[in-house]
Amino acid sequence: MEETLLFVIEVLGTVAFAISGIRLAATKGFDWFGAYTVGLVTAIGGGTLRDLLLDIPVFWMQTSWYLVVTGLSLATVIVFRSLLVSRDRILFVFDSIGLALFCVIGIQKTLAAGYPMWVATAMGVITGAFGGVIRDILINDEPIIFQKDIYATACLAGGLVYWLMAEAGAEAAWQQISCAAMVIGLRIASLKYNLQLPKV
Repeated sequence: MEETLLFVIEVLGTVAFAISGIRLAATKGFDWFGAYTVGLVTAIGGGTLRDLLLDIPVFWMQTSWYLVVTGLSLATVIVFRSLLVSRDRILFVFDSIGLALFCVIGIQKTLAAGYPMWVATAMGVITGAFGGVIRDILINDEPIIFQKDIYATACLAGGLVYWLMAEAGAEAAWQQISCAAMVIGLRIASLKYNLQLPKV
């Protein structure tokens, strides 16, 4: 049951991140193949690095679902281009959802592999943020993780909330929900109140 839930979360995160990547590629005038590639690496980049570091089978190589879902995400952006491409808030929404879901997955998989919570928190950040780094490099933008925007910091905060909930003895589902809510909530707060980390 837990493995099925994690798979569903990972697929939903793939959809969210794929759409965010494809949508951004569309604003740059990429063709369908280029947009699909950007969407795919956005969705699988962080999880791939996580699985390699944890020395476990790379998740997207175990089933073709992730490639298919990315294709469906491309079709969605093509069909609803006027809605998805022209509005920056749409990118923010899908990016935040994908960030939150992949942060949860990164933490869960790391704990399942037997690593301590501090490693799981770091892997949550990597799983959530690294795909966006690759996306931004491919479209020739400065990676959002290195800008003033609250991004990786949101994953870190989510990981800390997960940790606290676990220490408090909360059920796994509440740990996951609390982590995702913190990530999304902090992203929304950063947009609404213009929160940002100080520059060096």
